[in-house]
Amino acid sequence: MKRNLIHVNSHRVRIVGLALLSVALMAGPGLAAPVYAVPPAMSEVNAGRTQQNPSSPAPDTPTTDDRNAAMAAAIGAGGAEMGQRSPRVTSSASASGTDAKRLSAEALSTEGTWSPTFGIKGLDVSGHQASVDWQQQWNMGAKFAYVKATEGNYYVNEAYSSQYQGSRNVGMVRGAYHFAIPNWSSGADQARYFVRNGGGWTADGWTMPPVLDFEFNPYAGRTINGFNFGNTCYGMSPAQLTSWVRDFGNTMRSLTGRLPAIYTNTSWWKQCLGDPTGFGDYPLWVAAYPSTPTNNAGSIPASWSTYSIWQYSSTGPFAGDSNVWNGTLEQLKAFARAGSSSGGAIERKWIAMGGATGSLGAATTSVDNCNLINGGCYRTYANGTIYWNAATGAFPVTGSFWTAWGDAGWQKAIGYPTGDVTCPYGDPASTTCHQAFEGGIAYRTPGVGTHVVTTAYLAGWKEAGWQDGLGYPTAPVTCGLYGNGCYQPFTKGNLYWTAATGAHAVTGAYWTGWKDAGWQQGLGYPTGPVTCGLYGNGCYQPFAKGNLYWSEANGAYAVTGAYWTGWKDAGWQEGLGYPTGPVTCGLYGNGCYQPFTKGNIYWSPTTGAHAVTGAYWIGWQEAGFQPAIGYPTGPVTCGLYGNGCYQPFTKGNIYWSPTTGAHAVTGAYWTGWQEAGFQPAIGYPTGPVTCGLYGNGCYQPFAKGNVYWSATTGAHAVTGAYWTGWQEAGFQPAIGYPTGPVTCGLYGNGCYQPFAKGNIYWSATTGAHAVTEPYMSAWRSAGWQKGNLGYPTSAAVAYRGYRTVYFQGGSMTWTTSGVTVR
Repeated sequence: MKRNLIHVNSHRVRIVGLALLSVALMAGPGLAAPVYAVPPAMSEVNAGRTQQNPSSPAPDTPTTDDRNAAMAAAIGAGGAEMGQRSPRVTSSASASGTDAKRLSAEALSTEGTWSPTFGIKGLDVSGHQASVDWQQQWNMGAKFAYVKATEGNYYVNEAYSSQYQGSRNVGMVRGAYHFAIPNWSSGADQARYFVRNGGGWTADGWTMPPVLDFEFNPYAGRTINGFNFGNTCYGMSPAQLTSWVRDFGNTMRSLTGRLPAIYTNTSWWKQCLGDPTGFGDYPLWVAAYPSTPTNNAGSIPASWSTYSIWQYSSTGPFAGDSNVWNGTLEQLKAFARAGSSSGGAIERKWIAMGGATGSLGAATTSVDNCNLINGGCYRTYANGTIYWNAATGAFPVTGSFWTAWGDAGWQKAIGYPTGDVTCPYGDPASTTCHQAFEGGIAYRTPGVGTHVVTTAYLAGWKEAGWQDGLGYPTAPVTCGLYGNGCYQPFTKGNLYWTAATGAHAVTGAYWTGWKDAGWQQGLGYPTGPVTCGLYGNGCYQPFAKGNLYWSEANGAYAVTGAYWTGWKDAGWQEGLGYPTGPVTCGLYGNGCYQPFTKGNIYWSPTTGAHAVTGAYWIGWQEAGFQPAIGYPTGPVTCGLYGNGCYQPFTKGNIYWSPTTGAHAVTGAYWTGWQEAGFQPAIGYPTGPVTCGLYGNGCYQPFAKGNVYWSATTGAHAVTGAYWTGWQEAGFQPAIGYPTGPVTCGLYGNGCYQPFAKGNIYWSATTGAHAVTEPYMSAWRSAGWQKGNLGYPTSAAVAYRGYRTVYFQGGSMTWTTSGVTVR
């Protein structure tokens, strides 16, 4: 192909046509000097030339727009091509760029027809190949193409669109490349220029990543429009060139989401950049033209262990330059779809592990497969696989760790590996080993197997005391539990998870207690770990609907809702102790109860839950439980007269005092007690109601008397002297049951209590004695207490054997004809 020598002074451009150049200004479509070529010494390149600091243009340099326009006019059609360099290479081993084109006939007679025997073939073109028969190239075996889009920030390939689309039309995977002139403008500036003019990327499977063509200075030693282009290294230091590449690459990634591939020549990269490391994330496109047919591309820069593309010829068999993809067609398409490739990191990791003689053995594929999610790549080996992505680097996953990763959902679930397998004390045969992933850690345990613990479950495992507390995982996470829950089993218990509660362990007695409580439906999911140090050395674990409480003597049982409130009312553990069983229902009136060490908590739909303990439970039992006095409606309340306490029930109360114990007072008996003046008057109850008395009566004993009841009289207390007077009169058969309380304020400070068949009268000097008819009428006629008779001094009963009744001032004698007062 003919070239044009361009001579440029500060204000005018002169183009002289030449057939061949001894010094090339414009690099053609070929990537770089062959890796075997030995570049000329810097002293040779710079001999007789004046080096200008690229950041300080000559004083007569025009404006940026003028300079760019002048440069575009000066380079003419085509611009610099891949692989162009100015010094003539005299090595007989290999050549690159224009020298390779010039020396091809003498160095490799088969160039133009020969291709490597591996990989997928392709080509790269520029404006110098304005007309390409793409169908012919396809038929010859080319499956991908790279097209030059831009150079510097002043040149756009006029044939770019037709070449880019033409290659795609015949089915090729294609991409765009940019020829860098690093001392002309910044890497970010040229990256933006490249993207604006076609150098983008999309993950459609047909677009190769953008390429940075970074090689020998095609304008070395030239001054164009007042700008001196410097030497073959652009007059820049290795550090400046390295920084420029990163500036370009970072800008491309921010603009397209993908790092560019780097096209270069090993000898120039080493000479001008010092062969830096740290570019392994950039795919490598290496240029090297061997002098004899070979599948060996030669040495490559230190950042890479292999290359993605090799430019092996500039004279055929394909138009422009000929290339080979280092892999299969499927891998090529995956490379086009993926984000940043592994950039040799996988290869380096394999080599660090001992290569083919190491633990992974020989590779089963020659290139990385980069079709995984999140830009991941992998390469398989005889004994495992190395995985890579930009965030994690390259690490092998082998054997049971690979299986566990799959069980956990692969990369989509827990991401990529972030480290190697680690075995404590370096003994994988007998100790537990682990491997970290982005979203969890896989553990391998003798006798248990290998299983992943993901990030959420790791927090729960840590909370549970790691291996000492919960043991090792025995299976992967299983979901689909009630309420969208999941769990993971461990050797000493399980971790349970929901979106609302996170992951927490349930072990041993707590697991049994949860089961007793109805699992998730009854108690919900755990919301925290076990906490100890409660009263009496107890522990508890919180759940969504209540807590599980544990004591050494009783085990673990749930206390929930109203039962928890009832326990609180009863004084927690100190008052009621720990639960000794779950809630049991089916009691009288649809009630339920939960047992505790010092009593029970009883619940009904109308009363809620309240504890009944000790003497109160005995008093409740004595009273006939729920059928008799219902369920408790509140806790025990103390502070009553005489240090007494009581607990309310639906149909009465149970009263307790230190001397009487606990007994229920209900209904009419409570009214009779109230009528009598409660505890100050007749004390606390000393027993339950007893029935079966004369006339179907009943009574309840109190400390200072009894309350008597009959169907016709109700319940009223009879105490002290009145009880003695009642006894003297013959009890119920003689004067019936009391019909009211004691009433005082009678003449002479007397009192009386009415009974069904008479009254009992009391005074301080006479005591209490009954007066019945017909004596009552006669006494009334005699003026009651105010009369001469005064108060009775003995029982006055109109009954066989009682004929005379004595009073303070006389007596009454009864005969069939009436009562005689004496």
